Amino acid sequence: MARSRKAIEHMAVEELRERLESSNTAKQFGFRLGEVEPGRVVLHMRVDERHKQVHGVVHGGILAALADTAGGLATYMACPRGTRVATIEMKINYLESVEGGIVHAEARVVRLGAHIAVVDCDVRDDRRLVGKALMTFFVGPFKRGRKAPR
Repeated sequence: MARSRKAIEHMAVEELRERLESSNTAKQFGFRLGEVEPGRVVLHMRVDERHKQVHGVVHGGILAALADTAGGLATYMACPRGTRVATIEMKINYLESVEGGIVHAEARVVRLGAHIAVVDCDVRDDRRLVGKALMTFFVGPFKRGRKAPR
């Protein structure tokens, strides 16, 4: 019996949730899955002391990790199940500092080719845009005999 598109999307969302929950980075920083649709993912992170650098604001590397994780998951959601995704390049502009609250990363696939995806990501706190990232991902199978990137 053929599965409905809705059932397939539900399975993909559950798979995505499991992937995020098994990610050491997501667990370590407290990333939570928000909205999900093909080619678009929103992640959330409640800011606490572990995220802050010496000046009392969220470290840029953590904001970049949030954007990168959201971008990778959005790419995964745009591809056939089982496709591997790995970051090739990432550029992020930090627009405002974040002292607290919840940070949201909304990643959208803007171009999906045979082996390359380009993803745009807005990083926001509860009031404003605090970062803007543009990422490139490899999509597809990795060569046999080589370990997949971690």
